[in-house]
Amino acid sequence: MRRLGLADIRAGLARGEFSAVELVEDRLVALEAAEALNAIVTLMPERALDAARAADRRRAAGEPALPLDGVPIAVKDLFCTECVRTTASSAMLESFVPPYESTVTANLTAAGAALAAKTNLDEFAMGSSTATSRFGPTTNPWKAKGDQRPRAPGGSSGGSAALVAASVLPAGLGTDTGGSIRQPAAFCGIVGLKPTYGRCSRWGIVAFASSLDQAGPMTRNVRDAAILLAAMAGHDPKDSTSAREPVPDFEAALGSGVKNLRIGVPLEYRVDGMPDALDVLWREGARWLAEAGAEIVDISLPHTPYALPTYYIIAPAEASSNLARYDGVRYGLRAPARAIEEQYAHTRRAGFGAEVRRRVLIGTYVLSAGYYDAYYTKAQRVRRLIAGDFEQAFGKIDAVLTPTAPTAAFPLGEKMDDPIAMYLNDIFTVPASLAGLPAISVPAGLDHTGLPLGLQLIGRPFDEATVLRAAKALEAAAGFDAEPEFVR
Repeated sequence: MRRLGLADIRAGLARGEFSAVELVEDRLVALEAAEALNAIVTLMPERALDAARAADRRRAAGEPALPLDGVPIAVKDLFCTECVRTTASSAMLESFVPPYESTVTANLTAAGAALAAKTNLDEFAMGSSTATSRFGPTTNPWKAKGDQRPRAPGGSSGGSAALVAASVLPAGLGTDTGGSIRQPAAFCGIVGLKPTYGRCSRWGIVAFASSLDQAGPMTRNVRDAAILLAAMAGHDPKDSTSAREPVPDFEAALGSGVKNLRIGVPLEYRVDGMPDALDVLWREGARWLAEAGAEIVDISLPHTPYALPTYYIIAPAEASSNLARYDGVRYGLRAPARAIEEQYAHTRRAGFGAEVRRRVLIGTYVLSAGYYDAYYTKAQRVRRLIAGDFEQAFGKIDAVLTPTAPTAAFPLGEKMDDPIAMYLNDIFTVPASLAGLPAISVPAGLDHTGLPLGLQLIGRPFDEATVLRAAKALEAAAGFDAEPEFVR
């Protein structure tokens, strides 16, 4: 059962090859055996088994199966789960047990999913390595040839990515603010999809940057990503940023192919220092799509070089505002103190790690009275220009093809002392986030050390169907079937 994906599990359950309870029990054993990855914050065995038993009862009664009936899924520990600890991998929320359920996890539960584990992440989703977690770093199941050093799984959704890549669970939930689904997907050799901003509800997700955060699926193939997204998505009246858009049959769209689609290749994504293997793979990806019937078009997205600095003004500013609620008064950690101001200071010092404190300080600075217009207002104007570049490009193309990350997975701890080097991991993913566009990372090859590399497809707002169509064609042409050492 280890290598079965969502579609495989759905078919196996329908044929009676195994029961949902047998499947979940098998995967719970696998979760315990995967302890070395440090990808799990909290196991949810009873919740998963209850969902599996309900799925088996429905099948025994002859009732129609739900879309994800009995399928075990990993949940990034940023989604609130009723009566189950939700920590955001931070000391600030280490003992927080929410009395409510996030809309996305509620949607998956209603679709029959067996939510089995809360997974590790960079603290409050701030990071690109899953090494800033209160619970220690997660380890990528992949290793380089001739180099046994543990590798970063990417971040911030590294825990979910690692479990899916290691075939411990068939799918996982992540959140993407500037690349936190796509970059770990590329590092771990899996599929990661960031939907259009507003496609999935943010209600019940611990906030990092409210105008950027978006939930999405992490799976081992494109079809499974389409299946999971359909179950997650939909309008939510509890979230004012949730879009009133119909949810298409994403899985059905996969069969349409890419004939006559126009795929743009942006000049500005060829950056200095790009590894030769990544550049070759990018050109190969364009050739694959052309052979499948697409037309490849050179395009320009001229404001791309300004995306990363723009993001690292806007995201910390919103983080500073969102994290102001953690004051030791209402919920979460409360450090002892003699006066209220002292309590604020002690609580935040004890509750936040170094990277979170860094971003809160940057955000507070750019929002301060003397610097608001010079930094934050200007960044918002540049964000509009970046979105305008995509709008203009989509007047003549249907999707954009780029690399996902500038390198393969780096050794754990390698960039921790250099925040700028760490932030550069998001150089290819941030533009789509600022523009609120759907984007997917597809595993497409290996570098010279045997580590996976991903290619990214970006689409028009709420056109995930086209993005998934192109991703399916890219996946078929790449034929990526490598597995990490951990699986073998």
